[in-house]
Amino acid sequence: MGIDHQRLTVADIRALKGKRQLTMLYVSTPDEAAAAAEAGIDILSIIDPLWSPEMRAAAGNCFVQVGLLYGELVTLEDYQRAAHRAMRDGGDCVYCASSFGTIKALSADGIPVVSHVGLIPSKATWTGGFKAVGKTAQSAMQVFQHVKQLEEIGCFGAELEVVPDRVAAEIAKRTNLVLLGMGAGVHADAQYLFAEDVLGYTRGHKPRHAKTYRNFRAELDRLQGERIAAFKEFKQDVYTGAYPAPQHTVAIADDELAQFIAQLES
Repeated sequence: MGIDHQRLTVADIRALKGKRQLTMLYVSTPDEAAAAAEAGIDILSIIDPLWSPEMRAAAGNCFVQVGLLYGELVTLEDYQRAAHRAMRDGGDCVYCASSFGTIKALSADGIPVVSHVGLIPSKATWTGGFKAVGKTAQSAMQVFQHVKQLEEIGCFGAELEVVPDRVAAEIAKRTNLVLLGMGAGVHADAQYLFAEDVLGYTRGHKPRHAKTYRNFRAELDRLQGERIAAFKEFKQDVYTGAYPAPQHTVAIADDELAQFIAQLES
C-alpha cells in the first residue's frame, strides 16, 4: 500500500478508501486498547475524559479518534481547547458532533475531524428516536446532503450509523469522506463496534448490528461474586480476631519494648 510506517495517518486511511475495509473499536480501558493494538485493529475510538498518555501508550500503533463529548463541551473555544489537547496527547483525529461552524473552525486549524450522520444518538429526537435513518428516498437524500456538507467544511470522515446498506453503498461512491460504519453494511469504509458488545458484557440494549464474540459477562459476574466472598471473609476475620495474625504485624524485641514502657512510665 506504500505505507512505510506502523501507525496509520489520515493520508494512509484516505488512500485505503475503496481498497480494503478498516476495523474500528470503541474502547474504554487501557487493557482493551492494548488488546486491540495486539490484535491489529486499525482504528480506536476513545472518549476525551478517558483519553490520556496512558491510553496512547496502550493503543500502540492504532490510529486513535478522540471523542469530544457533545453537551460536555459547548462553545467553540471549549471544542478548540479540547481538540488541541487531544491531539497534543497523541490523538490522530477528533470526533465532533457539534455545529458546522465548530467543525469548520477545527478543520481550519488543521485538526482532522470525524463527525456523525444517520442515527446520531445525541440528536436522535430529530430523526424519530433510536431507529434506522435513510429508509425512504427523502431521508436517504438528507443523509447524503449531510455528508456533502461535512465534506465541504473540511471533515476527514463521518460515522455512518444505522442506515440501509444500499444507501451507504451509493453515498460511499459519491464522497471522499472516510465512512466509519455502524450498522451500515459492507460498503462503509470501516466496520465499527463497541468493545463491550464484542466481548459480551453489555448491560441493557444491544444494537442489532452488534456481534458478540466472547461471554465476558459471565466471567465478570463470577469475579464479582468472588470479590463479595473475599470481602465477607475479611470482615469475618476482623470480627473473630483471625486478622491481623502475627505474620501481618511488626515485631519488637522484648528488651526494647521493656525500655519503651519504662520511659513511658517514668
